[in-house]
Amino acid sequence: QVQLVESGGGLVQAGGSLRLSCAASGRAFSTYALGWLRQAPGKEREFVGGISWSGRSTDYADSVKGRFTISRDNAKNTVYLQMNSLKPEDTAVYYCAALYNGNARPYEYTHWGQGTQVTVSS
Repeated sequence: QVQLVESGGGLVQAGGSLRLSCAASGRAFSTYALGWLRQAPGKEREFVGGISWSGRSTDYADSVKGRFTISRDNAKNTVYLQMNSLKPEDTAVYYCAALYNGNARPYEYTHWGQGTQVTVSS
């Protein structure tokens, strides 16, 4: 079991950057695939980016490719989402998620954080 806590959200102007962090507690962090998903008001939750349990593969939604980067630091039990060139349409609540032994874009995640708000102003 892992517990996930996100941080780093906030208000930023279009074109700016933010880095989200997700700290995990519990054992065997390195055996979990990790992902970031987001949900904007009135919209369904969508996949943003993921990294496999091994860290060797990553995957991204087309809308964020080239702007967002997911990474993990197993020594710190933390996964990051570096977000550059932010757009107003990136405004959403961002969730960290985990799946034991998963790939970079699993069908579903079994562990979720509480979410952190990202707001991009135009």
